[in-house]
Amino acid sequence: MSIEFEQIRLEPAYRKVASALMARILDRTLRDGDRLPSETELARQFGVNRSTVREAVRELESSGLLARRPGSKLLVVTRPAAVHVAEGVSRALMLHDVTYQDVWEALTILEPPIAETAAGRRTETDLGEITRAATEFAANNAETARAAFHAAQFLRTVGAATHNRILMLGHEPLLQLLEPSLRAMIDKVPQARSRITTAQRRISEAIQARDSEGARTWMARHIRDFRKGYEIAGIDLTRRLAE
Repeated sequence: MSIEFEQIRLEPAYRKVASALMARILDRTLRDGDRLPSETELARQFGVNRSTVREAVRELESSGLLARRPGSKLLVVTRPAAVHVAEGVSRALMLHDVTYQDVWEALTILEPPIAETAAGRRTETDLGEITRAATEFAANNAETARAAFHAAQFLRTVGAATHNRILMLGHEPLLQLLEPSLRAMIDKVPQARSRITTAQRRISEAIQARDSEGARTWMARHIRDFRKGYEIAGIDLTRRLAE
């Protein structure tokens, strides 16, 4: 019997340096805000050229794990912001031909239970952010892009009130995809802005009252309205979002 083995993969030196640094960051040996040694010192410790360290650092900076302090060459450990992580996921989803239907179905599955959970867990600070987001939409929805942004921002603040970090990291790419879908629809549906305003108010009231069922029900209605808006606007739900 003949056995075949795959060739051993030889990683570039900078990747090995990046992996070693990442391991220290992930196991919390290096924590958020900690300063890294200079490139010269890192090169000495790893036994590599400075150019190798520079490539490794560049890779970790692009991942949001390292950053330079303003006006300084010093590198510090950073925690990737949810928005930074989500941007990469959103771009990848667009390249996978995400459709309006995909976005709407994902919203239908996620948003009602998020609102339900938020109603039970919200703090006074959360409630203030949710109310502020609803007020911002009502006051700044004349321009298309701002209306879409504030509509997504409202859902973002409701999501934050769940205090579930994993859920929020998964939620953010969807909200970034929601914005272009709303920009394509909102000006073609005369009642869209007023219906969004009403839904946001009712969801906010339910969350304030800690009415979990009411928050879930109104959020479900709110998301169903998005589909109606696409249909009224004549948008084919099977169409790719980027088209």
